[in-house]
Amino acid sequence: MEKHSLEASTGATPYRITVIRGDGTGPELTDVTLKVLEATGVRFVWDIFDAGENIIEQYSEPLPDHVVQSIRKNKVCLKGPITTPVGTGFRSINVRLRRDLDCYANVRPAKTYPGVRSRYDKIDLVIIRENIEDLYAGIEFEMGKPETAELIAFIESKINPVRNDVSNGIKKRIRTDAGISIKPISVFGAERILRYAFDYARAHGRKKVSAVHKANIMKFTDGLFLAAARRVAAEYPDIRFEDVIVDNMCMQLVQKPELYDVLVCPNLYGDIISDLASGLVGGLGLTPGANIGDDYAIFEAVHGSAPKYAGMNKVNPTAMILAGKMMLEHLGEQDAASALEAAVAAVIKKGQDVTYDLKPNREDPTAVGTREMGQAVIRELHRLEGR
Repeated sequence: MEKHSLEASTGATPYRITVIRGDGTGPELTDVTLKVLEATGVRFVWDIFDAGENIIEQYSEPLPDHVVQSIRKNKVCLKGPITTPVGTGFRSINVRLRRDLDCYANVRPAKTYPGVRSRYDKIDLVIIRENIEDLYAGIEFEMGKPETAELIAFIESKINPVRNDVSNGIKKRIRTDAGISIKPISVFGAERILRYAFDYARAHGRKKVSAVHKANIMKFTDGLFLAAARRVAAEYPDIRFEDVIVDNMCMQLVQKPELYDVLVCPNLYGDIISDLASGLVGGLGLTPGANIGDDYAIFEAVHGSAPKYAGMNKVNPTAMILAGKMMLEHLGEQDAASALEAAVAAVIKKGQDVTYDLKPNREDPTAVGTREMGQAVIRELHRLEGR
């Protein structure tokens, strides 16, 4: 089993954290982030593992069980980007971790920082996405399979002919050449993510929660989510509540994103809207994420592993560093988290020691690499602390 333990040198009792370095650009982003986190003065013991395409030959899978067991032991994980192998039969590592550890809340902040190329300023959104249910539950039936035909026949036998629309004499039905995905949304799952969103808003001084849905069309799934949202909202009279249909929300975010605060969404909508929000603030290179459950928490950059840039010391480390900032908050190290975000913001605002994607001209020869931007954040941390 490949495992290394590294310990920071200052502070109180250290936190033991599982670190998954990932693949592609993951290892270099992770290495920079660990150095930046150590520079905050918080003490850590890192249990470091590899995962992804580069270990399949050794372990016959991209996520060996001993890595998952380490997270179960340590409760907290910092994860670098990982490629999901295509055409090999392995399911997404991200999905597996969320499901196996019941990390039901995906938290994705989207915030503008001065110095970033963007059409907007003063955006400070948090998208909270349900992680387990909805169309990402993985309940699918492939076109042409006997079980798919059986399911289609069963569904059609249950359709109420009074409610079944008829147009020009042709009855609506599921075609026999269809694939089918099932969209489960439960009262339990909806209320759990909604309470998480309201609790998050309360804990972080947020003023409004917007529930995103398509209940006007999907009355028994999104309708259930909306009804749960209204019930849960009544338990939090100190937090403003509204519900917004998902397509309208996409338009609203493009036109006036400053009006929104915390958005809570079923799985699919949350995935789409969080990427939209990332685009509003400058791209995925600036967007961290967390997967939170009752027992475990995993912190990560939202973007992928960008294997074509592996080993080139080129990719923006901001998202991964800000994931570390979210981890500090989760651990209760609020002062260190605030200092780290301030250091990142200062480096971005100065615009000197930043990667190519943060330059006004992406061909700017003064752009620095992943390591150098991480070192600039560390220097800014030391400056803020008066070292």
